[in-house]
Amino acid sequence: MKRKGQKKKLRLKVIITTDIILLVILCGALLAKGLYKSNKEEPQPETKTESANKEGQKPEKQETLEVQETTITISAAGDCTLGTDEGFNYKRSFKGKYDAVQDPAYFFQNVQPVFAQDDLTIVNMEGTLTEETTREPKQFAFKGDAEYAKILTAGAVETANLANNHSFDYGKKSYEDTITALEAEGISSFGYERTAVMDIKGVKVGLAGVYELAEHIDCKQDLLDNIASLKEQGAQIIIVSFHWGQEKENVPSDVQVELAHAAVDNGADLVLGHHPHVLQGIEEYKGKNIVYSLGNFCFGGNSAPSDMDTMIFQQTFIVKDGKLQEDNVTNILPCKISSAYEEGYNNYQPILAEGDQKEKIFERLSEYSQKAQEAGDRLAQESAVQDKDENSENGGE
Repeated sequence: MKRKGQKKKLRLKVIITTDIILLVILCGALLAKGLYKSNKEEPQPETKTESANKEGQKPEKQETLEVQETTITISAAGDCTLGTDEGFNYKRSFKGKYDAVQDPAYFFQNVQPVFAQDDLTIVNMEGTLTEETTREPKQFAFKGDAEYAKILTAGAVETANLANNHSFDYGKKSYEDTITALEAEGISSFGYERTAVMDIKGVKVGLAGVYELAEHIDCKQDLLDNIASLKEQGAQIIIVSFHWGQEKENVPSDVQVELAHAAVDNGADLVLGHHPHVLQGIEEYKGKNIVYSLGNFCFGGNSAPSDMDTMIFQQTFIVKDGKLQEDNVTNILPCKISSAYEEGYNNYQPILAEGDQKEKIFERLSEYSQKAQEAGDRLAQESAVQDKDENSENGGE
């Protein structure tokens, strides 16, 4: 009986042991399943942004490859003499017209919509805005009242070159008065040793005005100094405005071409010219435009000039990631300096040319530009030959 009881106990022990083993296996399976599920549903590691957000910090700026592109359209017009010579007939003079209309907006009203839509408008301010009475001993000396600066403001003009042969017509004080009058109306000015850097849509546009006539022999050094100054100031676009050449000549002189090329060689992105009082052509040199003469514009220096053709030159610059691009767009708007051109007199109110007059100006510019390009190519070739000869003489250094 005792052996039978022991056998029964042994069988019970085996059953219990087996149950325990099965229970352990089952628990192990459930535990493994839970761990698998836990691993499967475990969240991804936190990003820097999520971690910073949890800690109440500002998220780090995500790096972007988006290209920043800015387009800047610049308009340029020619000689603006906002005044008169004291020897002119009052009734037909600029002053006589201003006194008659009593409206600064009158003078640019036909072209103001063009200038209002661009980003920067540049003119050549040829004359003085002053109350000085002692004029320089010269054939023509131009001056107007300080309030004439409002004409430029009303016309959506932002800046003016002052480096020309009429900026000191009534002495140094008249030049300083002109700067003051323009600044009072929010007009930036530049010229001679005074450069200007304007922030246009976040792009720094540098402006230099160079006076080149027979008596100004140091103008090339002035040019180089001005461009160097603009670069030091961080200019991303450099525009040089020259007062040069011969009056009533439609083809640029070799001196003009040499100076223009020097400007581009040293960093100018656009070259503008005036003084001939007539249009000259446009040369493309090393991918840059050289507008040799813009002609007259709102010009109080003559009540009935024989040539009233002029233009507005526009160039749209493209800046990508702070760098100027080569694919720039130009636009030429033929104009007349007077809306009364058909009557043969100057009412000092430039107007966009239309129809046959527009085509005629385009044809003239095409002809003059071909001659300017030929002159530029010739001098560039001569310069290349000269450089080659000099290198040969120096042993190829």
